[in-house]
Amino acid sequence: MHKLCRYVRFSINPFLPADEAGFNSFASKPAGEGLSVFLELGVELAGEADAATGLIVNVSDIDQKVRDCAVGVFAEKIKADLREARHTGYDELVRLLKIVWGKLANGFGSAQLSKLSLKLSPFRMLAVSDKDCAMIYYSEKFEFAAAHKLWNGKFSEERNIEIFGKCANPAGHGHNYIVEVTVKWPACGEFVESDGQSLKTGDFEKVIHQELIKVVDHKNLNEDLPQFQRITPTVENIAVFAWNKLAGRFGKTTALHCVAVWETDKTYSSYYG
Repeated sequence: MHKLCRYVRFSINPFLPADEAGFNSFASKPAGEGLSVFLELGVELAGEADAATGLIVNVSDIDQKVRDCAVGVFAEKIKADLREARHTGYDELVRLLKIVWGKLANGFGSAQLSKLSLKLSPFRMLAVSDKDCAMIYYSEKFEFAAAHKLWNGKFSEERNIEIFGKCANPAGHGHNYIVEVTVKWPACGEFVESDGQSLKTGDFEKVIHQELIKVVDHKNLNEDLPQFQRITPTVENIAVFAWNKLAGRFGKTTALHCVAVWETDKTYSSYYG
């Protein structure tokens, strides 16, 4: 079984009579004009690669079906809400994703639609998945700067250098870390907190800022955090540390799904509890 994911970018201007189709799908198609609403829809398919072509599905077919069946769903809602000065909340975006799922689900032959994701910005994403179709997933990225030294006191100096290389520098070294936090909530019915409102970005971010970012930002992880005086602050252990700081902090109806920590743009570790 293979999986294939295609990201389709499009822009909607709510105040023009029509959106320019454009010719650059790498940027967005429809192209948008001036200040537009930019979205990126991720379509993940699962299936076997064809023996003759090596393809699960031709990605141009994915592009065409998304633009034929999905872009209009978002465009209609964006235009209607912005022209009437109405807010489009997460619950409404989830409803649109479910409509799009229904339009795309049987459109790729033997390949099965396994995930739809909607990137709201370079740092925020909503997703629905066939693995757990009763859940909605929301992800957001944060950053912090910290220093660490990879060193195990039970090893000899030679062994530490052999295992950790330059990261065993006695003076330590720093990273600009990125942490992506993904939470999930029931897709059946509205996702609401006790005050009847949908997920509030500010409240979500406040939890992560207070419980995690303030704790690790501009710190020497080995020296300033007791947990990392007992274990080595590798990116794997930092991901577990972040999970333990955040699990159970998002209310009764939502749960922490995954924490992913990047120490460079080439290296990250994710943890699912």
